[in-house]
Amino acid sequence: MTTKTTKTSPLRGAIRATALLAAVAAAGAAHAQTKTIYIGMNGGNMERTYSQFVFPPFEKANNVKVVVVPGTSTDILAKAQASKDKAQMQVMTLDDGVMYRAIGMGLCEKLKPSANIAEVPAIAKIKDSAVGLSMGLTGLAYNTKMFAEKGWAAPTSWGDLADPKLKGKVVVQSMPASSFGLHAFLMFNRLKGGNEKNVDPAFKAWPTTIGPNVVEYIPNSSKVVEMMQAGDAAIFPYTLTQAELMKSKGIPMEYVAPKEGAVVLMTAMCVLSNNPESELAHKLQDYLVSPEAQALAMENGSYNPVNPKAKLQGKAAEEQNKMNSILKNAVAVDWDVINADRPEWNKRWNRTVER
Repeated sequence: MTTKTTKTSPLRGAIRATALLAAVAAAGAAHAQTKTIYIGMNGGNMERTYSQFVFPPFEKANNVKVVVVPGTSTDILAKAQASKDKAQMQVMTLDDGVMYRAIGMGLCEKLKPSANIAEVPAIAKIKDSAVGLSMGLTGLAYNTKMFAEKGWAAPTSWGDLADPKLKGKVVVQSMPASSFGLHAFLMFNRLKGGNEKNVDPAFKAWPTTIGPNVVEYIPNSSKVVEMMQAGDAAIFPYTLTQAELMKSKGIPMEYVAPKEGAVVLMTAMCVLSNNPESELAHKLQDYLVSPEAQALAMENGSYNPVNPKAKLQGKAAEEQNKMNSILKNAVAVDWDVINADRPEWNKRWNRTVER
């Protein structure tokens, strides 16, 4: 039997080869055009939530890779300061108090008007240079297992941190390092008749009231659950967002908004000045406050939206309704006054409180 061989003409072969090379070149060009932009934000749950669920739609639509530079707000601010003349990050997210400092240092570009940013209420914008990413509320969280075993009623006030029955069972995040600890200090100061311009009442009263109850001043909240499980932590400043996240993991914890008010703790974001991808960075910022992105962050990581048009369902909607209810009585502290005096407060805290 004879096998028939089909010959390809030289011209047709050349055309096919040219088409193949063109396709390879196009694919290579597309790959080469993929940009990488960097965003500074907390690691852990926040990095996981945004990298896995929130960034992908933006990355696909814009042929870009968004990479998280993880760290605390003070870590991220230090990195931004170190490269001020040529920013290595395009966007950074910081606690609201730290963001005020960043703006004062000239590290942030002005917001660019957009429909999404216009939907965000004024309380979630900072000095026309930063916009909220998520809304938090610092209140009190308590160990429900321990409270039940002791027969204690749930806390209702910031003043409960000074209740003698809690001796050796209160955990406070160090004021110089944490907004949680600072908020607790300032709300206790208000109970004692002070305000942001006069913190003497708290400094004088803390060492003999709350001080004896504190088992440890911790640099951040990462040790809280560990200390609860060891039986060392009964009550501590915490946010609604974190408490709900811990509860979802089976941790015996409950959040309380004190009757004097929970404190607004917003995570804000800005586009860094002097960065080579300013246009793309503003585009990312705009996307992150869109109803779609805000809903993804809430549903997958319990990051409460700042955009009221975010559409939520089920448990996420229930949590947001709780947040909105607490916000009606929430307190916003004066960060301009705080940041001006905080270095002196930190020294005084280290000298008289956390000795």
